[in-house]
Amino acid sequence: MGNFSAVSEFILLGLSADAQVQAVLFVLFLVIYLLTLTGNSMMLLVVMADACLHSPMYFFLGHLSFLDLCHSSVSVPKMLENFMSKTKTIPVGGCLAQAFFVFATGGTEALLLAVMAYDRYAAICHPLLYGQMMNNRLCEGLVWGSWGLAIVDALINTLPAVNLDFCDHRTVHHYNCELPSLFLLSCSDVSTNITVLTWSFVIHAFGTFLLVFSSYGCIVSTILSISSTTGRSKAFSTCSSHLTVVILYFGSSCLRYLLPASGSPWELIFSLQYSVITPMLNPLIYSLKNKEVKAAMKKMFGKYCHHGVKK
Repeated sequence: MGNFSAVSEFILLGLSADAQVQAVLFVLFLVIYLLTLTGNSMMLLVVMADACLHSPMYFFLGHLSFLDLCHSSVSVPKMLENFMSKTKTIPVGGCLAQAFFVFATGGTEALLLAVMAYDRYAAICHPLLYGQMMNNRLCEGLVWGSWGLAIVDALINTLPAVNLDFCDHRTVHHYNCELPSLFLLSCSDVSTNITVLTWSFVIHAFGTFLLVFSSYGCIVSTILSISSTTGRSKAFSTCSSHLTVVILYFGSSCLRYLLPASGSPWELIFSLQYSVITPMLNPLIYSLKNKEVKAAMKKMFGKYCHHGVKK
């Protein structure tokens, strides 16, 4: 085990040192977090409650909403606490635990987005075989497999960090604990840790990118072969929401983990994009263009409103 006697806790600098700015940021991110909780909880409830949404596409969407709740909740509550606190500290053990859960939930979401791309490929390119290709057992296996692979990947990267020495360096130039930021503080040799992190991310990203882009390559080819304009429009609208989420999530996370860690403000921006902003936007992106989700939400709200009036 490493020697943590010199440093027992880290100081998270956050997004600003100005007290007035911190108060404004607290309100802003509290609103964002509440919107994230509300939007994803509603999406999860709608998918579970409406029988019309009991299909593989919405099964994965429900799990994505649950993941967004988890991923956002790993970082945002601590960030909100630090906005209103003078100490802004986090124990070393708590920091490493947060780094693990950021890695695990983020990795699971990346894999799940790739699985959802394959689901769209099966639905559009092989509609007659869709039920066989995406049966319940396979869907559950893909979800649990995504969790399992991401957790193993997180353990491979986080466990070696337990043995690092941090000496007198305590200040994390970030709003949460992520491995690249922690490596900057260590007085141990972190070259192996950085190599493992880089390669695991490259392999993880390459695998998910390969599945996403190969799926969408086949989807585009199939859409272009559809003769009717209505058919093309319907097929494209089915994929546009997912593709938007993929670009938002993968774009920011790749820039965060592939660029050298330097404490740059851009690192904060990229992290905020994939861990705070994207989880808030996902329910909006998936519901605004989806008639089935909007109809299910209207039905659910209508049912509760009618029940409330009846009471």
